Amino acid sequence: MEIKQIARSFSLPVLMVSSYDHHLEAEEGVSVVQVEAGKDSVDMYIVNHLLKGDVVVTQDFGLACIALGKGALVLSPRGEQYTDDNIDYLMERRHEQAKRRRSGGKSKGPKAMTTEDRDRFQQKMTKVLQSEQEKHDI
Repeated sequence: MEIKQIARSFSLPVLMVSSYDHHLEAEEGVSVVQVEAGKDSVDMYIVNHLLKGDVVVTQDFGLACIALGKGALVLSPRGEQYTDDNIDYLMERRHEQAKRRRSGGKSKGPKAMTTEDRDRFQQKMTKVLQSEQEKHDI
């Protein structure tokens, strides 16, 4: 997994959070926390344990919005960085899609991950971590 490789190159720990419905294996440098299988159990665990400066990888705009408010750096698995400048638009888009679904409309799910998506994520994650490392080395 890209996250593990990048974190190792920066000597950073990784915490992966999932519900008991998904099996993840801990390994050197990677801790795993499993929580009850509830609609927002994973998100609530992350929010309650998040510290300023942490890096969160999620495709959930709601979690991204809360994480930004707590001072985290937030990336999508496709390498898009969520910021105060773009999160309002993304939340509005999510709201409009939910309204459309409630009124009987359909919306598409996310596209399958591509090699280009993975490469973009690796590049963005590396850039973000390098930038943060430079800020704290000064």
